[in-house]
Amino acid sequence: MIVTAKHVLGAGLLGFVLGAFTVASVQNVVTPRHAASTARTPVAAPSADILTSEPAEHREPATRDSAPTGTTGRIPPAAPLPAPSAEASPLADRDLLVPVQGIAEDQLVRSFHDARDGRREHEALDILAPRNTPVIAIEDGTVAKLFVSKAGGNTIYQFDPSQQYCYYYAHLERYADGVGEGSPIRRGQVIGYVGTSGNAPKDTPHLHFAIFRLNADRHWWEGTPMDPYDLLHR
Repeated sequence: MIVTAKHVLGAGLLGFVLGAFTVASVQNVVTPRHAASTARTPVAAPSADILTSEPAEHREPATRDSAPTGTTGRIPPAAPLPAPSAEASPLADRDLLVPVQGIAEDQLVRSFHDARDGRREHEALDILAPRNTPVIAIEDGTVAKLFVSKAGGNTIYQFDPSQQYCYYYAHLERYADGVGEGSPIRRGQVIGYVGTSGNAPKDTPHLHFAIFRLNADRHWWEGTPMDPYDLLHR
């Protein structure tokens, strides 16, 4: 058999057409599968049951409470933010009093970073004392709010004279006579009494005490927490 140039050229063209057809067929099969495997699945919106409809101004921040309170209705941050340095704060030079009468500085136990609810830090100082031990103002200031909550019980929010910081006293058995919202209070003045109101264990009377730096709008219920131990234990 004699193979001519015409035969070779014809065979080549036929092979080229068959190859192109094969590649196109493979692409039609592979491409959709690849696209399906790499497409992102839409992320569902957060469920409504993790949100709270209660206005912020009518609820107490979770960080102000000392004992487990159950679900707070908030998603905790991936990592806690660092507290402001006590040494860098003007409060470090004010010789603040221990807020429970008869308790010395060396009796305080650091608990700022203790876990609460398994999902947040305590961000406060618990000072154990017999029930009805007087609670005193750690410095001069003004009563910004008397607040009663399920977690903190009878609480006092005190602004410092500069209204840059807030002192928070919780689980009080009761308020002292004459203490009211807006009233000025003096350093060492009795403002309440140690108790177990709120979610405090009924057999463990103590004062839950917190300090936070107020935001620019000076809302009594929010701010950046500071470790009271660093400011009271010198």
